Amino acid sequence: MFSTFANAWKTPELRKKIIFTCFIILIFRIGSYLPVPFLDAEVMGSLISESGSIFSVMNTFSGGALAQGSVFALSIQPYINASIIMQLLTYALPPLETMQKEGESGRKKIQKITNFVSLAIATAMGYAFYISAKNLNAVQQFTTADGAVNTFANIFTGIIIVAVFVAGSQLINFMGNLVNDKGLGNGISIILFAGILARGPLAIINMFEAASATPTLYMAIFFIAIFFVVMVGFIVFMNESERRIPVQYAKRVVGRRQYGGQSSFIPIKIAMSGVMPIIFAMALMSFPATIKMFVAPAANPQGFWQNFYVGFLNFFNTTSVWYAILYFILIIAFNFFYVSMQYDPIQIANQLRNNNGGVPGIRPGKPTSDYIRKILNKITIVGAFFLGVIAIVPILSNYAVSGLQISMGGTTILIVVSVILETTRMLESQMMMRHHKGFLE
Repeated sequence: MFSTFANAWKTPELRKKIIFTCFIILIFRIGSYLPVPFLDAEVMGSLISESGSIFSVMNTFSGGALAQGSVFALSIQPYINASIIMQLLTYALPPLETMQKEGESGRKKIQKITNFVSLAIATAMGYAFYISAKNLNAVQQFTTADGAVNTFANIFTGIIIVAVFVAGSQLINFMGNLVNDKGLGNGISIILFAGILARGPLAIINMFEAASATPTLYMAIFFIAIFFVVMVGFIVFMNESERRIPVQYAKRVVGRRQYGGQSSFIPIKIAMSGVMPIIFAMALMSFPATIKMFVAPAANPQGFWQNFYVGFLNFFNTTSVWYAILYFILIIAFNFFYVSMQYDPIQIANQLRNNNGGVPGIRPGKPTSDYIRKILNKITIVGAFFLGVIAIVPILSNYAVSGLQISMGGTTILIVVSVILETTRMLESQMMMRHHKGFLE
């Protein structure tokens, strides 16, 4: 990886892209510390203190900007949610599915719709964040000269706060598009990567502060570091692993020329769905903890509904065994759902038959689609268990080592490793194009 970046730095055009990408990351980190007007940043930290809430997840993806109540507090979360919604609607609504098949023009139309959906989601999230901050008395309140509440000034304050949140989210989307056009790698992935890495030093400092109070935890930190190195290697191995279905194309003679006869394969990645199933499950599992922030349970529950509500919240507590089991099951279910949207065995079999191709030993048509579906189900099971294990590693680690809150979990490491591998492959492909000697030379 380091040699790839070193060789890319020697190429002037790639060096400009790397510098531009670093400049965008610098702007993102500066914006993460710019305070929002009329908002008390010190009080905002208590908003995400509830572990497992949706705000805690957003704070991880924003690099701590949410806890500081900064301009980029919403980060890229609205765009991620909009992308997920559009992916689901593309397969549910025929007009969007037709638009996707139109090629580059159709994808641009879907991208515009995604931006508008992201704007709507950012507005809703900004307003919800403002209400939560207001309930915590983190919003500055204005009064008149006689001490009465200045309603007009307070409404204007709310509009300013929500507008700054929405503007910061849309600015991040714009910077991500700039990285796509003039920088290196996928812009949204790079910003998400920078936000997660920004939380790394603080997580390490917190672990060592906890170990300073309990010296026996230093040995636990050593084993955790070794375990994380092994986990990174395991993630790289699984990301690069694939099942190759052999394909043989039939020979055909047109005039005096012979076409076809080549052998190829259909690559099926084990981790083809990436982190999307984890994000789906994480969003669903965070709803109970988020509800708890707005509707606090009774200290001494009485009656059926109060006891039911307390038991419901305890069931979804992040330290609960049932939470880990349900989280694992949801990741597996969402992985099957996401893969079924991305891969259609019938369509692949039809494309092979139309191109005079086929799987050796398997008849064209339905037998081919059944064979591909059977392999796809096996690969999906392996990939789903891989994602599930990676996601529940922090929960199991906190069980094994009490006193250490491991915030840099398997999900964040999976995102970081995936972005590094994707960016490295992109650099290698661009360097190959620039140094390849073609037949015109």
